[in-house]
Amino acid sequence: MKIALGADHGGLELKEMVKEYLIKGGYEVEDFGTHTKDSCDYPVYGQKVGESVSFGDCDRGIAICGTGLGISMAVNKVPGIRGALCTNEFMAAMSREHNNANVLVLGGRVLGVDLALRIVAVWLETEFLGERHQRRLDLITEIETKYLKS
Repeated sequence: MKIALGADHGGLELKEMVKEYLIKGGYEVEDFGTHTKDSCDYPVYGQKVGESVSFGDCDRGIAICGTGLGISMAVNKVPGIRGALCTNEFMAAMSREHNNANVLVLGGRVLGVDLALRIVAVWLETEFLGERHQRRLDLITEIETKYLKS
């Protein structure tokens, strides 16, 4: 599985730890940055992660900023993306089982590393349940399609 990874300066340290975890776990990683602690704009990295998943270049994505809030808003502007800001393992499991989240969003300044890596592990290992949940995803896609501008 190929994972798109991106973060602003507030998520840089956690991104690097997640990247190491993913590589050790045998995942292929596309790191879209940032690569320095210099102040930068989270929408840039949210868009890169979102587009990579939406276009099919990566199977899933992980986006990180200081709280996860801003980059979550940015990544979810990309059509076809279901980014889930998760702060615990239960949310990570539900985001996959019920919502088929294709981007995990984390807050680098609000999560400890151990918890963040447990969230990543659960999110990667959990499968979408389909059935009644697919109907709800179809409704989300209808909303998205209604507001897309050509």
